[in-house]
Amino acid sequence: MNAPDKKLAALTVGAIGVVFGDIGTSPLYALKESFNPDHGIPLNEGTVLGILSLMFWSLMTLVIVKYLVFMMRADNKGEGGILALTALAQRTFYSGSRGRWLVTVLGIFGAAMFYGDAVITPAMSVMSAVEGLSLVTPALEKFVLPIAVGILVGLFAIQKHGTGAIGRFFGPTMVLWFSVLAVLGIAQIVNNPGILRAIHPQYSFAFIFEHQFAAFVTLGAVVLCVTGGEALYADMGHFGKRPIRMGWFFLVWPALLLNYFGQGALMLAHPETVKNPFYLMAPQWALLPLIGLASAATVIASQAVISGAFSLTKQAIQLGYLPRFAISHTNDKAMGQIYVPFINWFMLVVIVSLVLGFRTSSNLAGAYGIAVTFTMLIDTLLLFVVMTRIWRWNLTFSLALTLIIISNDLMFLTACLLKFADGGWFPLVLGVVIFTLMSTWCRGREILRKRNVEGVLPLKLFIEGMAASPPARVEGTGVFMTTASDGVPNALLHNLKHNKVLHDRVVILSLKVEDIPYVPKEDYIWIEELGHGFWRITGHYGFKETPNVPTLLSDCRLQKISFDLMETSFFVNRETIISAPGEGMAVWREHIFIWMSHLAAKAADYFKIPSNRVVELGTQVEI
Repeated sequence: MNAPDKKLAALTVGAIGVVFGDIGTSPLYALKESFNPDHGIPLNEGTVLGILSLMFWSLMTLVIVKYLVFMMRADNKGEGGILALTALAQRTFYSGSRGRWLVTVLGIFGAAMFYGDAVITPAMSVMSAVEGLSLVTPALEKFVLPIAVGILVGLFAIQKHGTGAIGRFFGPTMVLWFSVLAVLGIAQIVNNPGILRAIHPQYSFAFIFEHQFAAFVTLGAVVLCVTGGEALYADMGHFGKRPIRMGWFFLVWPALLLNYFGQGALMLAHPETVKNPFYLMAPQWALLPLIGLASAATVIASQAVISGAFSLTKQAIQLGYLPRFAISHTNDKAMGQIYVPFINWFMLVVIVSLVLGFRTSSNLAGAYGIAVTFTMLIDTLLLFVVMTRIWRWNLTFSLALTLIIISNDLMFLTACLLKFADGGWFPLVLGVVIFTLMSTWCRGREILRKRNVEGVLPLKLFIEGMAASPPARVEGTGVFMTTASDGVPNALLHNLKHNKVLHDRVVILSLKVEDIPYVPKEDYIWIEELGHGFWRITGHYGFKETPNVPTLLSDCRLQKISFDLMETSFFVNRETIISAPGEGMAVWREHIFIWMSHLAAKAADYFKIPSNRVVELGTQVEI
């Protein structure tokens, strides 16, 4: 095997270990929940074939057609996911336009729904895996809840140490998992090969026509087989399109289908196995090892969701949708491996509360699906913007394609909304709360920027005034950070007012986040000499990058400007935000914004500026 083939194989195995964890653990509960007694669906050949047919065509239309074929075309410089797609769509509208505002709202709501899904996935997956213990002996049933909570607490406790050491086992473990799924399914299918007839769509239609509303309700459980499909698109930037597609078609999809069809064959032969068809496919001697493997698979699936939440949080911070939470890199060589303490412990508290509140995976199933189907719907709406405004596809064709895709999304979303009273309210309420926080922060920052620009002194006039009546100059470099690079930073005015001096070299430093994931190394620093010892430096970053001021100044030497950190002082504004009547936001939102601003890490810490070189100058700002 040559080097490119080895690299592709390694990426494919890696993708199998990360991308397909959520959708790959769905056989633990999807078919079982489809026959939940509350749905009123009898267990017979027609219903089993009908539900399996719905699962087959759901995987075909939502995962393959929507995500693997169309969504993966909508990449933002190779990156996917709801915020990458939002940034791509935003680029097609003018700043301040109604279209850009609508795209931003959709993106924020989609991101909020992701967090709702991210807390349910670990709870549902781990609970489903551990519940297999009750099949070994009923005496173990009382240990299911504490073991599940223990696994989840342990998983979140190790996040600060990173997953580099165990991450290399994710791929091989998930390859083994999918192989076992396939073997278990084949062992049952050989006893009833007729189960494969479910591939024909006639069984889907027959099931829907016969059971009508009950069949529609069952769609809220059928959708569980496609939860995690969005991850194929979201993780595109980590592995690339080809490894994800290869992993799906050569292993994941066949294994899932074989297992679902095997469960169906078992249920027809032994209707009593409907209580847990996945585990009852295995012989008694293999039950404990299978529970162990399933637990490992669900931990890996949960880890992928947690890492996805960290990554989404970082993107949201960069794009201005969340405060600057403290972020630490857990691997110096892999910049994508990050840890966000606030999000980590917030998710743990919510997930443990879910497990203790719902107590069983069947109860949790009522809460599962709404968040992910909302995200899928928003993906489709944003895809329409990309089709018409970036790809320039024919409007009629784009509209027809979007209507076909969106009809599937709406069908599943509506079916999931029927579970609102049974737990579906939870991710929806959580998503609305997070949407409110993110939209409030976004709007508050916009108001704050306007307040900071109002009455700002133009930098050119200030430099001319300094040249005409120069103050005392001291050795060294003063770096003044600002969001308005054309105006004089407040910190510079305050320093001059109180200390009556300027440094020999004054740098006005601005950091801007672009709507692309990464900015090319050769383009990320812009330097302009303004005269009289003044310089303007602008660092450009992608929404997946973390600005690092010392590194930026070090890289300035490539443009023949050097900095000695020991001779450089950084002046940073420390804003105290005050709620005031008048134009702005509602008072309750202003107080939320002020509270969120207290959660933000100090600018110096976030931008990695040495604390002993920082001078903070306070200022009050009314919003």
